[in-house]
Amino acid sequence: MEFFWFIPTYGDGRYIGTDLGARTTTPVYYRQIAMAADDLGFTGVLLPTGRACEDPWITASTLIPVTKRLKFLVAVRPGLMSPTVAARMAASFDRSSEGRLLINVVAGGDPEELAADGLYLEHDERYELTDEFMSVWRDVLAQKESVSLDGKHIKISQAVNFFPPIQQPHPPVFFGGSSPAAIAAAAKHADYYLTWGEPPEQVKEKLTLVREAVHAQGRTVKFGIRLHIIVRETNEEAWQAANQLISHLDDELIAKAQKVYARMDSHGQKRMTQTHGGDRSSLEISPNLWAGIGLVRGGAGTALVGDPDTIAERLQEYAELGIETFILSGYPHLEEAYRVAELLFPKLRPSHSKALPAGPNGEMVAYQYQPGKTR
Repeated sequence: MEFFWFIPTYGDGRYIGTDLGARTTTPVYYRQIAMAADDLGFTGVLLPTGRACEDPWITASTLIPVTKRLKFLVAVRPGLMSPTVAARMAASFDRSSEGRLLINVVAGGDPEELAADGLYLEHDERYELTDEFMSVWRDVLAQKESVSLDGKHIKISQAVNFFPPIQQPHPPVFFGGSSPAAIAAAAKHADYYLTWGEPPEQVKEKLTLVREAVHAQGRTVKFGIRLHIIVRETNEEAWQAANQLISHLDDELIAKAQKVYARMDSHGQKRMTQTHGGDRSSLEISPNLWAGIGLVRGGAGTALVGDPDTIAERLQEYAELGIETFILSGYPHLEEAYRVAELLFPKLRPSHSKALPAGPNGEMVAYQYQPGKTR
């Protein structure tokens, strides 16, 4: 297993859906989280994208000099970016970070937000565009002498990239999407296929479809999952923390948020919404899998809730389905990065749980966690 954390560039706090306990997010705060994740042994961080977020490329670039090993999962947006410009951005970032860039392909799922950025394509057309975009992006970074495409959505003539990325032929590509159109595009271009935190049986079904589509392309792919984590020393404390997180939500606020999600044409968002239906009375949709965050948060809306042993067991269930990369988050993100590393990592990484050494007089000496030993 490898574990990523999250940089909350749209805001953070101790509760969701309220200004109470909200935390002002600033470049200094992003650096704090990134430095903590780097020091704690997380493989990388995901930076979100969208009009409510800080720009992920600029934000990620500011985090390069304050981290040593941390990788950055940053979005490319077909239809909002030129594939050749995106390729140059990727090459420059990868060179500047000495090979620490990962690419998150985001086609978008909110027609209103996309229209505000000038993109008016229907759902399946956006994945046609994404297929063309990624074909050009990959070929340009592979240092072909020149790349041309006379496509339905993209027309490129004799594009060349003069500065190759460190990672060859290009930085690894992460790709999500639950619709047939998204899976078809992912099968052609993804190195990692990402799913949101659905119940294991649903994840198993989705991964089977993806494997079949990837196999038909003569390719292989790895799998990742995006989840929130609420871990405490006991299950009772964890569930108290989960309920506290949504303790300031009222029915009006939930209904308003669900109205926004209903207008989206994202199949993944629809699947997230179906897990709770806007009803806060029955949020544990699978053992220890809680859908409360999705009441007022778009995208990944589920959290694993429990003590370290319980959550480790649930993560192992996903791992047995083929999930290797776990992209985690928790509110507030700085404190929860430490909590996850301190409580959960020792259950998942045997090198963290070695017997405590004895001191000169036979007393037990606290084991000091060394992130460099776990990567």
